[in-house]
Amino acid sequence: MSVHENGGHVSPKLAALDRETHRRFPRGTHPVDALAQQMAAEETRRRFFGRGLQGIGALALGSLPGGRSDAATSGLPHFPPKAKRCIYLHLVGAPPQMETFDYKPKMADFFDKDLPPSIQMGQRLTTMTSGQSRFPIAPSVFKFARHGKSGAWVSELLPWTAKMVDDIAIIRSMHTEAINHEPAITFFQTGNMIAGRPCIGSWISYGLGSMNEDLPTFVVLQAKHTHPRANVQAISARLWSAGFLSGQYSGVSLRSSGDPVLFINNPDGVPAAMRRRMLDALGEMNEIAYQKLADPETRTRIAQYEMAFRMQSSVPELTALDKEPESVLSMYGDEVRTPGTFAQTCLMARRLAERGVRFIQVYHRGWDVHGSLPEVLPSQCKDVDQACYALIQDLKQRGLLDETLVIFAGEFGRTIYSQGKLTPTDYGRDHHPRCFSLWMAGGGIKGGVVHGETDEFSYNIVADPVHVRDFQATILHLFGIDHDRFSHRYQGLDVKLTGVEKASPVRAILV
Repeated sequence: MSVHENGGHVSPKLAALDRETHRRFPRGTHPVDALAQQMAAEETRRRFFGRGLQGIGALALGSLPGGRSDAATSGLPHFPPKAKRCIYLHLVGAPPQMETFDYKPKMADFFDKDLPPSIQMGQRLTTMTSGQSRFPIAPSVFKFARHGKSGAWVSELLPWTAKMVDDIAIIRSMHTEAINHEPAITFFQTGNMIAGRPCIGSWISYGLGSMNEDLPTFVVLQAKHTHPRANVQAISARLWSAGFLSGQYSGVSLRSSGDPVLFINNPDGVPAAMRRRMLDALGEMNEIAYQKLADPETRTRIAQYEMAFRMQSSVPELTALDKEPESVLSMYGDEVRTPGTFAQTCLMARRLAERGVRFIQVYHRGWDVHGSLPEVLPSQCKDVDQACYALIQDLKQRGLLDETLVIFAGEFGRTIYSQGKLTPTDYGRDHHPRCFSLWMAGGGIKGGVVHGETDEFSYNIVADPVHVRDFQATILHLFGIDHDRFSHRYQGLDVKLTGVEKASPVRAILV
C-alpha cells in the first residue's frame, strides 16, 4: 500500500491514478479541485461544524444496530417505546368504510334517494362526480355481524379479520383534507401532500437506526392483486424516499420475482473475491472524492455498497419460504405459495420483522372502486383477509406482536352515494376524505377497541375525530418518540413529520 498525501493509505493502482490526474491537471485546475476551492471559499464556522456531524464517526454509529447518524436524534427515544418495528399494510386506492368496518343499516331505507344537502354541507367533490345531476345513496349489498368481546361490526367480506377483532383497534373516524390519490397517499406516507418529504419509514430509520447488520433498516414490498377489473393506482419510489434526509434512510424495495434486489448478485463470471476487491477499490475512490468534496452522500454510497455485499448472503436465506413449517404456510392459505401475492408478502414481512428490519412497508393496489364494486371488492378483500389474520397470529405465536406495530389502512374513504349508474346489484363509490376506517394492532395498541363514530350516512364524523397527523403522532409515540420534539433542520426550518399544526396521539387505543 502507498501513503496518500493526506495521510490515508491507498492501493498502488489508485496512487498511480492520482499521480496521473495531477500530472494532467496541475493543482487547482482539475474541475473537482476547483469545486473544492469554491466550497472552501464559501465555508463558514457553522457550516463546517454542521457538516462535521455527518462524518465517518457518525456514519459508523448509524451502521450499527441501534445506531443513528445525526446528532439531532441522539436523545431518542424520548421515553420507553412499546414498538420496536412496524409492518404497514397500505391498501392503495382506498377501501370503502361502509363495506368493511362502518356498518350503516339505516341506509337500506335510503336506496336511490338523494344525499340530503344537510349531510353533504357543500363538501368539495372530485371531478368524477361533481358533474352528476344527483347523488343517489347506495346501501352496501354486503351483510355485517358483531364479533369478539368488543362486539365490533365487521363485513362478511372479512371473515378472517372478524376472528381477530379482539387483537386489533379499529378507528372509524379518520379524516384528511386530500381528495385525490396522489396527494392523499403522499400525505399519509410523508406528512405533506407535496412530494419531496421523507416518508414515515425513513423518519423512523433516521430517528432510531438499525436493529441488524445484514438487512436494510427499511424495506418495501409490493403485493399483486388478483381481479383483472380492479382499478389500479400508480405508485412510485418517491413514497419510500428519504426526501431531504440522507439517502441511507430510503426504503429498499424487494421484488417478488427475479433477483429480490436489482444488481445484488454478482454478474456471471465474477467470483465473490473479485467483487470484494472491486468494492474495496470503489471505497478508496469514494473516500478520495469525500476528502475533496466532503459530501456525506459519498459515504452513504460506500455504506450501501457494503450492505449490498452482506445482503448477498442474507437475502437468499430470507426468501427461502420453503423452509417454513407446513403449519405456518397453511395458516396463510394456498396463495402463500405463489410469488408476489399478498399472502406471501405478509409472510415475507414477518420474516423481515423477526430478522430485525425496523420498518416494513407493504403496498397492495386495486382498491379504487369507482365502479363494479360488488364484483371487484370481494376479490380485493379475499386477497388480504386470511393473510392479515395469519400475520397477526404468526407474530403472536412467536412473541413478536407485543413489539411489532401492524397497520392496515388506505389513504381516504368512499362516498355513500353512487358514482355513475346505480342498480340494486351494482354501484361504485367516489373518493371521500371526511371519514374512513383503518385498524392497528400490536406494539402498544389496545386490542378489542372501536374508536370514533360517524353519522348514519358514513359521511361526517360525530365523535372522536382522528386526523392523519394524529395517526402519525400515534405511530411515533409507540416508538417512544414525541412528535413535537422530533425534527430535522432543512432550509432554515425544523421540519417535523407531523408538520406545524396541532397533532396528538390517539390515547384511547393505546395500552
